[in-house]
Amino acid sequence: MGHGTPRWQFMGSELAGQRAAIIMSLVQSARLNGHEPWAYLRDVLQRLPTLRNSQLDLLPHRWKPAQA
Repeated sequence: MGHGTPRWQFMGSELAGQRAAIIMSLVQSARLNGHEPWAYLRDVLQRLPTLRNSQLDLLPHRWKPAQA
């Protein structure tokens, strides 16, 4: 990969690269906050469809598992 080659090209599109970067950032943030990343993502993605906008406080530094 050359220095001028955008990394998103290897994700299929720029939008796919942006989405992948968001997911990777969430995974790393979950780790840094002491959470198991896949448990965090699974819980957030399961709860997301049922939450109101005012309840969307699910970033890793504030997240508490639904079962807790």
